[in-house]
Amino acid sequence: MNFILDESAAFADEVKSQIAAFNAEHWDASLRRPIGFKKLSNTGELLAGIAGRTFGNWCLIDNFWVCASLRGQGVGSALLQTAEDEARARGCRWLLLDTLDFQAPDFYRARGYGEVWCQQHYPVGDGKRWYLVKTL
Repeated sequence: MNFILDESAAFADEVKSQIAAFNAEHWDASLRRPIGFKKLSNTGELLAGIAGRTFGNWCLIDNFWVCASLRGQGVGSALLQTAEDEARARGCRWLLLDTLDFQAPDFYRARGYGEVWCQQHYPVGDGKRWYLVKTL
């Protein structure tokens, strides 16, 4: 068998589209909704944000960031709580996210998230990527 190397974004999008079409035969993907909240400065600069999607029983957070000057002031906790509340209002029962060992695993654990899996040696060496879930 011969395969053609294709690392383009267009190709990745095409594969994703084909998977979505296949999945649509099994569930209504139109129920998938983006979720996101942000905090802006007075000049419109992004200071904090959380983004992901909800689908059925689940909320998946893809990205969550707070600028260094606001960390430790409750902004992250409030932003995460806002996303959890919205997910719950949409009927989600669980929230899933991942974090690297040098990012915020203790932050999430302190807010009721439990480890479901730890990807060891990520991306190299002794790094870890934690997958955490919270019941909403």
